[in-house]
Amino acid sequence: MKGKILLVVGIGIGYVLGTRAGREKYDQMKATAQKLWNDPRVQKQVNNAEEFVKDKAPEVAEFLSDGAKKVVSQVSGSKAPAKKPAASKTTTAK
Repeated sequence: MKGKILLVVGIGIGYVLGTRAGREKYDQMKATAQKLWNDPRVQKQVNNAEEFVKDKAPEVAEFLSDGAKKVVSQVSGSKAPAKKPAASKTTTAK
């Protein structure tokens, strides 16, 4: 779905930038986009997305904070990273 939306937006931008119809066509497209954006169904989905982001923001912030703390502790050397087992190299003679 995200890819389709990006495709439509890209086509629209390409059309606006590449059109020879001039300002009239641009104004017509702008009015259509504004009408779509102000549609109650679209605004309902925008509000749903905003609420979702507000609900998940603390979890994301905590996750990022924990990850940053781990990276800092590894870089500063307060915790030694686990050693990986040495991979055995096998050579085949032909």
